[in-house]
Amino acid sequence: MSTYFRLGISVTLFSCIACQFIACVPSSISERLPILGESVITKTDRSGTEVIDTLYHTIPDFTLIDQDSNIVSKNTLKGKIYLADFFFTRCPTICPVTSRNLLQIAKHFANEPRVVIVSHTVDPKYDSPYVLKRYAAELGAPSNWLFLNGPKAAVYKLAGAGGYFSFAQEDPNAPGGFDHSGAFTLVDTAFRVRAVYDGTKTDSISKIIADIQLLLNKG
Repeated sequence: MSTYFRLGISVTLFSCIACQFIACVPSSISERLPILGESVITKTDRSGTEVIDTLYHTIPDFTLIDQDSNIVSKNTLKGKIYLADFFFTRCPTICPVTSRNLLQIAKHFANEPRVVIVSHTVDPKYDSPYVLKRYAAELGAPSNWLFLNGPKAAVYKLAGAGGYFSFAQEDPNAPGGFDHSGAFTLVDTAFRVRAVYDGTKTDSISKIIADIQLLLNKG
C-alpha cells in the first residue's frame, strides 16, 4: 500500500471524526479544535458522589534521542503544543516536501516556547543523532525542532493507531526502503491528538499555523 494512499486514509478518517464534533454546533462554540480518537466515559465514587469523567486517547509514553543526543520523553514535552511527523533523511519521495513545509511552521513559532516540532526518523540505523543534526543544519531548522531517533519497533508502534494516527514501516519495495505517511499530527499539552493534516500540501501550512495559534489561545 503506497504512502499517499495510507496518508489519504489517515487524513480522511480523522477529518470525518473532526466534522462529527464541529458540524452541528454554533461557530462561537466550535472555535476549539476537536479531540480525536476514541474516548471512554468513566464513573467514579468520590465521597459518596458519582463523578463522570471522559478519558481521551493520548500519546503513549516514549523515550527517544534527539539530534544533540539528549533524551526526549513525554516529560520533555510536558506543557508543550507540538506537531509530529515521520520521515528519514535519505527519503527520495515526500520527505523533502514535508520538511520544507514543517520548516515554515517551525520558523513561524521559533520565538514561541510553548510550540515544538517533533520529527521521528523511520530509519534509525542510518539516521544517527550526528546525521540528524547535520540534516537539521542543512535544512536551517530552528531550535524548536527536534529530530528523534529510537528503536524501529517502538517508533513504528508510536506512529500507528495507538499513537499519532500516522503510519511507518520498513518496506524493501518502497522508495528508499521505508514506507511512511506524510501526515502531520497536532498534539496538545495533555498529549491528546487535536488534528491530522496532509503534510505534503503547501496549502495546509496556513491552516496548521492557525490551529496551533487557536490551541495557544483557547486550548
